[in-house]
Amino acid sequence: MASTYLSKTFSSTPTGTKKCTISMWIKRSKIGAEHCLISWTNGSGGRDAMRFDGTGDQLRCFINGASSADIQTNRKFRDVSAWYHIVLAIDTTQGTSSNRMKLYINGVQETSFTGGLTYPSQDHVLFFGSANACNVGRDASDTTGVYDGSMSHVHFVDGSALAPTVFGETDSTTGEWKIITTPSYTVGTNGFFILKDGNSVTDSSTNSNNFTVGAGTLTKTEDCPSNIFATWNVLNSNPGSTINFTNGNTHVSPASDSSYIYAGSTLAMPKKTGSKFYAEFLNYGVQGGLIGIGTMDTLDNAMRQNVDISNNSTYTDFGRAVYRESGNGQIYYVTGETNTNVTMSNNDIQQIAIDLENGKFYVGKNGTWTLSGDPANNTGGLDISSASWYTNNDLFCFVAGSYTGVGSGNYRANFGNGYFGTTAVSSAGTNASNIGIFEYDVPTGFTALSTKGLNL
Repeated sequence: MASTYLSKTFSSTPTGTKKCTISMWIKRSKIGAEHCLISWTNGSGGRDAMRFDGTGDQLRCFINGASSADIQTNRKFRDVSAWYHIVLAIDTTQGTSSNRMKLYINGVQETSFTGGLTYPSQDHVLFFGSANACNVGRDASDTTGVYDGSMSHVHFVDGSALAPTVFGETDSTTGEWKIITTPSYTVGTNGFFILKDGNSVTDSSTNSNNFTVGAGTLTKTEDCPSNIFATWNVLNSNPGSTINFTNGNTHVSPASDSSYIYAGSTLAMPKKTGSKFYAEFLNYGVQGGLIGIGTMDTLDNAMRQNVDISNNSTYTDFGRAVYRESGNGQIYYVTGETNTNVTMSNNDIQQIAIDLENGKFYVGKNGTWTLSGDPANNTGGLDISSASWYTNNDLFCFVAGSYTGVGSGNYRANFGNGYFGTTAVSSAGTNASNIGIFEYDVPTGFTALSTKGLNL
């Protein structure tokens, strides 16, 4: 969302003033700052809210601006590659104070909280569900803490405190917590169900409590709790650089071009039979930089050791097949400095197909592959099968960044979400895997880098 939030002012008397349930699936993009998930005012400055609080990245739930109740997890939420299912169930009629506010993460009740823990008093009347303003993705009272990330299946239940098993369940095969897309419950007068399918703010419950976009642009994404797509990883980037991540971490722009600066993808690609992935990148605003693949271990090791890749000879050339736009805007395979003699311009779409089964790497421009490449038939392109960085590693990631003396890469990635930034692809190509939406035809046998794509 970044600068986007949803808003609605309710006018009806709620079904219940002491019981409610909030359920939502969220995927964070930014960490280390306050991000409000949902807030409900009392009309005069007070509010009930749930948010990630400050630089600690703990989840905090409070009532009446924390003066009536305040719980904050010891646990930190810093995984930007996964969807979290969050359920907050409140019932202030309970005799035991700790039963009045229950917080669940991926179906498991959270029990470890920081000092200063305060539960609501018995029979406390909530602002949640009241005939006042509600914001999803922003603090409704002081208009701060705009959420940066993705949301899906946001439920508010007026008058009932429900278990997380109403909204999610454990997969019998994988043991993972998964979404129930059509949960059954009594929604209550001021209850709602939004963001069910894409970016719809229309209430999908039996009510008509529709929201509006208060600010920003609400963008649909194929990335969802049932199929997680790769994005650029704020936790897997060169620690010696400043890199700007926007649009749900699909747009990356290094702040300088003075040295090798990289960011990697959140999901890794394994070297195995059938491991063939496709992605598209819109070069935006500059002619320079690089885009391609690299070894996952190198970026991970650099992060763990706090190594600046740009100033360390061990890491500077970590074994990669990339192409870059040089000063004349041409694509190069850096391995062997092979010039494809294809000139790139701003807003051209650059394609990558990586075949980790056969050790082949393909790049293209606006639907045409370079070097007589034909990924579907395993011909042309660049043979990387004998490169030491390929033979000595098993996990790879997409990388983007700058290249010394060339320019800072400014790339809007389409890992299958169907968008470059907030702009949808103009005409979706064919895709035999039916995973992801791309501008151009996905080569037969290739798919998007996503959890379902990894399990084909």
